[in-house]
Amino acid sequence: MYSLNICVLYPDLLNYNGDRGNIIALSKRALWRNISVNIINVTLDEPFVPEKYDIVVLGSGQEYEQQIIRKDFIDIKGNEIRSAIENNKVFLCIGGGYQMLGMYLRTLEGKEIEFLGALDLWTIEGRERLTGDIVFECDFLKSDTFDGKIVGFENHSGYTYLGEGVEPLGRVVKGFGNNGQDGFEGARYRNVFCSYAHGSLLPKNHELADHLLTLALKEKYPDFSSLSPLDDSLEKATRMTLIERIIR
Repeated sequence: MYSLNICVLYPDLLNYNGDRGNIIALSKRALWRNISVNIINVTLDEPFVPEKYDIVVLGSGQEYEQQIIRKDFIDIKGNEIRSAIENNKVFLCIGGGYQMLGMYLRTLEGKEIEFLGALDLWTIEGRERLTGDIVFECDFLKSDTFDGKIVGFENHSGYTYLGEGVEPLGRVVKGFGNNGQDGFEGARYRNVFCSYAHGSLLPKNHELADHLLTLALKEKYPDFSSLSPLDDSLEKATRMTLIERIIR
């Protein structure tokens, strides 16, 4: 039987706007397929051991929480996190966690707060908050049966920009996305998936949840091919209702 270990980084500090729902969605969609799941919570002053984890989840926090974990995240766990990313470990990073994988945050006063630098992206603090429902389109998820559209809720004053080698997670259909200017939402690098979509992201978008599970299982088990199908009729109907309402 297949099994997955999901590491949740700083769950006591980075859990805004219902981000815990992403853990629940990954766990349930694995368990419904008889794939066992072990959740490992890792917080301040606790070791991060990449070899023990198949999926790493980094939730969202504001500047206050970012400052609390910053030294531990960069100086204590940083090398292991960078190594895990380069070795194709699956990561899901939301909001403030997304920002902290980048190079820096520049405040309104012009101060640059250094972050991990694992991904070539950076964030500028804006005067206007980007808040509301969002729909964006992910080309890598498109298939004969799925249009690639993802729905969520964004709430951030950081304006994020992507550098070389980092692709956007998707193109904005409705909403602001990374910065409200370039039409992109989130970031994708190797098996790292970053987004400003809260609310939570994965319960509303089962196709993305299954994509992350599939990547993790393929990395762990060479013989793994694909997930068994589930009856997602309710999830599909809910998602389409939300998208249609937001786009209108």
